[in-house]
Amino acid sequence: AFPCATENEITAADAKALIENGCGLVSEGANMPTQPAAVKIFQKSGLLFGPGKAANAGGVAVSGLEMAQNAQHVTWTREEVDRRLSDIMREIHSQAYGVAEEYGRPGNYVDGANIAGFVKVANAMLDQGLV
Repeated sequence: AFPCATENEITAADAKALIENGCGLVSEGANMPTQPAAVKIFQKSGLLFGPGKAANAGGVAVSGLEMAQNAQHVTWTREEVDRRLSDIMREIHSQAYGVAEEYGRPGNYVDGANIAGFVKVANAMLDQGLV
């Protein structure tokens, strides 16, 4: 399933229905379209759940790639942008998966993405002497 509409669209009842009907993967295509109770149901069932903050990072990444092109006064081919985006998304997956494993939450992409994001911001603040 690929919920892409509004926040809190997928309820606990919806989550149960998706599982009962054989859904094996939910990847959020919007900002928080899945209610927290539904996320817990997905995770307890073993269904693979991709949180929006990781799954939707491609849009932000491509904006960053566009800014890089503009700053360098270059234009990349569509294939080059796709290659770079693919590399970025693979790294996001690797980080979320690896951090979830490292912190004892194997397969939990929500926790992996949250912890990885927190660590990245915390390290940046430390590097800048802010904490």
